[in-house]
Amino acid sequence: MKVIAEKDRIILVGKAWEIKAKLKEYNQTYVTVKEWIEANC
Repeated sequence: MKVIAEKDRIILVGKAWEIKAKLKEYNQTYVTVKEWIEANC
């Protein structure tokens, strides 16, 4: 499982169940993907 955070995108690489688990984990901190991207700028 890899999470690559760039200034204008986030790339998740892994198996489907790993990506779903990681999205649930990040959902506790960020409500939307846009907020997640803006926090990584």
